[in-house]
Amino acid sequence: MAKLTLDDLRRMREEKQKAMDMRDSSNKDVQVIVGMGTCGIAAGAKDTFTALIDALNEKGLTNVLIRQTGCMGLCHSEPTVEVIAPDMPAVIYGKVDPATAKEIVEKHIVGKALIDSKICDRPSIDIIKNA
Repeated sequence: MAKLTLDDLRRMREEKQKAMDMRDSSNKDVQVIVGMGTCGIAAGAKDTFTALIDALNEKGLTNVLIRQTGCMGLCHSEPTVEVIAPDMPAVIYGKVDPATAKEIVEKHIVGKALIDSKICDRPSIDIIKNA
């Protein structure tokens, strides 16, 4: 293994600090919650989580809190991702693969539009208003 230089260590610290900042709730107005119970992990939630982080970094979004939770009780739709954003209904997307994760960042978080074909669950108040 090659020796690490001081610059290497500083770069590593900066990368880890960016990853930790994404999990810091201060100054965040959007939450992305990935179901990481055993059912979610078995269905590919780790890849989904990584894809979400990559897409958020690619867009330079710093107002998004990304975190993990246990099973959401929607095992048939894993991996699941809940998105809570201002002025939009809280939504749970199901069967979220890495491509869909990128779509969630681009369309839902940036574009403020729901991805209807992937919605797994929506609060009943929204269903009542739309009926």
